[in-house]
Amino acid sequence: MRVQPVCHDPDRVRSVAQRWGGFPSDLIMIRVLVKASSPISRAGLESLLHAHPALRLVEDSSGNATGTEAESPPDVLLVEAETLADPGAREGMDWAGAGGPVVLLVRHPATEPVADALRAGVKAVLPSGLAEREIVAAIEAAAAGLVILDATGIESLLRAPSAVSRDGFETLVETLTPRELEVLQLLASGLGNKEIASRLEISEHTVKFHVASIMGKLGAASRTEAVTLGIRHGLIMI
Repeated sequence: MRVQPVCHDPDRVRSVAQRWGGFPSDLIMIRVLVKASSPISRAGLESLLHAHPALRLVEDSSGNATGTEAESPPDVLLVEAETLADPGAREGMDWAGAGGPVVLLVRHPATEPVADALRAGVKAVLPSGLAEREIVAAIEAAAAGLVILDATGIESLLRAPSAVSRDGFETLVETLTPRELEVLQLLASGLGNKEIASRLEISEHTVKFHVASIMGKLGAASRTEAVTLGIRHGLIMI
C-alpha cells in the first residue's frame, strides 16, 4: 500500500477535520504555546505562527517562551526538539498525558520513541523543517483531536507493530490487514462500495466483507464511526 504524507495536502487535513468532527468551518482562534531546543528555533516558529490569523501565541508561565499573552492553558503545545529523548519532548509527552494536544517537530525521530509518544497521547510526531502551511495544518488537526504522522513514521510503525503500545494502537495495526487499511482509506475519501470495488479491482461482495470486518475490529457501529476511529488512531492518511 502506498502511504502519502499526512501533511502533504494541508487543505485536505483541514477539510477532513471539519468533516469528521473536527474544528468548525468558521474561523476560530487556536491558542498555541511554543517550546524549542534553542531561542533561535523558538523565535522562528513563533514568527511563523504569529503571521497566521487563526493562531494566537500564548506565554509560557515558566518564563521559557516569549508569547504574546498570558491567559488560560494553550489549546495546542508545539515542541521542536533534536530527539524524542530531549527534555522538551519529554515535557511535551507529559503534557499530552494530562490531556493537552501536542505537536512534536523532531529532527531525529526513531520508531520506538514515536510509539512512546503516541502512547503518551501526543497527536503529531513530524520532522522538523516543515513548510509553514504544513505546521499550521498539523496544529489545526491536533486541535481537532486527529493523530498526524508523516509517511516515514507511519510505514515504520506498520513494519514494527511490536513497538507500538498495547493499549489501543497496536491492536488496530496488527488486526487490520493491508487490504482493510486500503478500504478504510477509501471509505474516508467518501467512496461507496461499488466505487471501492472498482478502484481495488475486487468484487462488491468482497468490499462489503472488508467493511464489516473493519467495523468489527474497530468496534464501530457505522462506516462513519469506523472512519472517525481510523483517523483518531492514525490509520488513515489524510
